[in-house]
Amino acid sequence: MTSIITGDIINSRKQDSTDWIIGLKAIFNTVGASPQVWEIYRGDEFQIEIIDPSLSLHYALLIKSYLRSINLDARMAIGVGDKKYTAQSISESNGSAFVHSGALFETLKKQKINLAIATADNSINEELNLMLQLSLSFMDFWLIQSAEFTFISLKNPDLSQEEIGRLLEINQAAVSRRKSRAKFDLVLALDNYFRKKIKLHNV
Repeated sequence: MTSIITGDIINSRKQDSTDWIIGLKAIFNTVGASPQVWEIYRGDEFQIEIIDPSLSLHYALLIKSYLRSINLDARMAIGVGDKKYTAQSISESNGSAFVHSGALFETLKKQKINLAIATADNSINEELNLMLQLSLSFMDFWLIQSAEFTFISLKNPDLSQEEIGRLLEINQAAVSRRKSRAKFDLVLALDNYFRKKIKLHNV
């Protein structure tokens, strides 16, 4: 089993690609090398394989919080399934994970939803997508400061608030306020539940 995130940058033309592409590539490079593990194509679309499906939401949240921190956003479809053919380029590989991700991605724009998951289990899809839609009611509206806090915290889970404050050059009280505004405890709870659900059902 594996997972594929297919996505695009929303309203990418409002900013020069140099504003976001370096940071996005830095996230992708922590997973593996391009083009076999990830690709950015057509200017603002991307695809990345997360071999452990339980970690797919974590990376989607990293991508989203990074982009929100620079006043952009992404539309992402997580597909979970198998990988039957591995090509030199991820866009040429195939399997049910790719099919689930690609088909779901095509529907997101019409549904005006920025993050969803598709597996072979419709009951899991229904449950997790409801949770994701509820979380998007605040994540889609993260202010830059909230998104920046979320990105740093997800990327560095062992950092204390004091250490995060030093990175952001703000005091601990300000860090605590940003954590609250980002609803970061809910974000972590969602990610942890997602991991358990995916592992339990081995979808």
